Amino acid sequence: MAMMTVRNIPDEVHNALKVRAKLHNRSAEAEVRAILEEVILPKSRIKLGDALSALSRDIGLTNEDVTTLEQVSNNTPAEPMRFE
Repeated sequence: MAMMTVRNIPDEVHNALKVRAKLHNRSAEAEVRAILEEVILPKSRIKLGDALSALSRDIGLTNEDVTTLEQVSNNTPAEPMRFE
């Protein structure tokens, strides 16, 4: 895992971080990790699989449709480009 050092944190912010960490029964370092994860990877973000599934339902795509598409798709491997 990557490591990070944050310098020049104002005392007020550092003290508030320690209080917040204590409320969550974690170290200040663990609290910073939790805050970063919450902000960078919010639970409310749209996930690609969920979005595709919802789109399929909205347009009425069925398992039978998917099976038909798989049967008619070309599974032949692509030819590599030639630079001659």
